[in-house]
Amino acid sequence: MEFLVNHWLDLLTTVLGLLYIWLEFRASIALWFVGIAMPALDIFLYWSHGLYGDAGMAVYYTVASVYGYVAWTCGKGEHQERPITHMPARLYVPTFVCFLAAWGITYYILIHWTNSTVPLLDSFTNALSFVGLWALARKYLEQWFFWIVVDVVCCVLYVQKGIPFKAGLYGLYVVIAIAGYFKWKQLSKQLS
Repeated sequence: MEFLVNHWLDLLTTVLGLLYIWLEFRASIALWFVGIAMPALDIFLYWSHGLYGDAGMAVYYTVASVYGYVAWTCGKGEHQERPITHMPARLYVPTFVCFLAAWGITYYILIHWTNSTVPLLDSFTNALSFVGLWALARKYLEQWFFWIVVDVVCCVLYVQKGIPFKAGLYGLYVVIAIAGYFKWKQLSKQLS
């Protein structure tokens, strides 16, 4: 019982995370509502475990979920969601540059203004999540590749930081992200 008392927030956000990834897998717009609640709670969870970059990213996730909802509802016609598409090749370099800039800035902040013990990995996952969430909001199929890498690194990071439920969730996210890629690929073919 003491374990559950000490890990209740980890457990709650993990349950919300399972709901979120299930809704994302199904390409359901409802994922954005869970995407507001879960990261708002994650801010406190990550901060309490010294994952300051992840706590900052959770603030971004909360705000970006509002953007994601709006972006998905602005489809090609009235009352139609945005379709699943491929990321245009012209966006690869700017996306990579944004990733590197976000990684560098977050790393700098973590080493100069926090006592983070994992600034390199914490800033890496945050920077890649930054571009991954943007790609998800644009409904690009390739967003799943960003999440596969983020999920693998986060799984290891959360084991090291003693957040067992989140670590397990991110391990499951890896599997679901792989399946999600194929599901979205199939959905994109059905819609074209």
